[in-house]
Amino acid sequence: MSARTIVLAAGGTGGHMFPAEALARELFARGFKVALVTDRRGQAFGDKAPEIAVHRIRAGRLDQGFVGKVTALADMALGTIEAGRLLRALAPAAAAGFGGYPSVPTMLAASRQGIATVLHEQNSILGRANRLLAPRVGAVATSFAEVGSLRLARGGRVVETGNPVRPSIVAERRTPYAAPAPDGPVRVLVLGGSQGARILSAVVPSALARLAPELRRRLVVTQQARSEDLAAVRRAHEAAGIASETASFFEDVPTRLAQAHLVISRAGASSVAELTVVGRPSILVPYRHAADDHQSANARALLASGAAWVMPEAVFTPDLLAAELAALFDTPERLAAAAAAAHRMGRPDAASRLADLVAEAAGGSNGHTLPREHAA
Repeated sequence: MSARTIVLAAGGTGGHMFPAEALARELFARGFKVALVTDRRGQAFGDKAPEIAVHRIRAGRLDQGFVGKVTALADMALGTIEAGRLLRALAPAAAAGFGGYPSVPTMLAASRQGIATVLHEQNSILGRANRLLAPRVGAVATSFAEVGSLRLARGGRVVETGNPVRPSIVAERRTPYAAPAPDGPVRVLVLGGSQGARILSAVVPSALARLAPELRRRLVVTQQARSEDLAAVRRAHEAAGIASETASFFEDVPTRLAQAHLVISRAGASSVAELTVVGRPSILVPYRHAADDHQSANARALLASGAAWVMPEAVFTPDLLAAELAALFDTPERLAAAAAAAHRMGRPDAASRLADLVAEAAGGSNGHTLPREHAA
């Protein structure tokens, strides 16, 4: 491979892989060669982008018990050796890491070899892997204006690029938001991640059933739920006389998101990025077991901007949710204001901004206008 190769390192979960995929496609379009280093979960990426070489190395999780940590450290050491050999063979111009423990060996090896390095952080609190790597890299790209636990070595740079989202999401940014009309339909979209969320399946139908009959007749609900919860969710909506569509997965989420008057969702990085790019108001229910409670931090960022309402799991009950929904649907101007605030937060050009930063780090000429930055 030529010196214009960029290596991406990412954990195999969607939160890390989605922005890595978006950057890979942007870099490829600019004439770079791209190689992805990940774990076994991320190898499926090669099926979606066969033009991008995918490599697997060893890695271990450092957040386990004593025996698990010892094993993980051994895997990390072996993975770093594997990554070092791979990097010498690829001779990349730069390496970009997207978090997750599988990114650590590659980024450590890149730093030791003097390869230009950039990290991307999807959440508003620096993840544990990125926290370990941040003092060793040249720049950190962030999705939020403020990121907790971020400490860089002297000379490090922080650049707010936003979190890249799917092109199909960006395409819906131009769809204007129209608040519910009096006596018109009220479209509610319920998303809980790739497999739904049990608490949403339990609480949302019960809350909707508590709304006034005249409001229930106007509701048009799309709810994503776990496969084992689908039947119960459908029965609950039917019993309440609510028009609904339920599934464990929707292929056309971008379209449904653009059509929604209100979204009820978890607060993962990809979810909040998509909400802001399209510009839709939301009630966010952070997953309480998320590492370092980063979903709560993500949700608070939208709350502070007036783009969302936040209901922690402890207060996410049918009665309280019903009261919140009734108040919002009774004042559609509040929904419109939140939609506008979300839209202002959106970064539809995040992939391009991140590619600019990586191209600059690589010393290439394929960058455009670099995004706003500040020193750490």
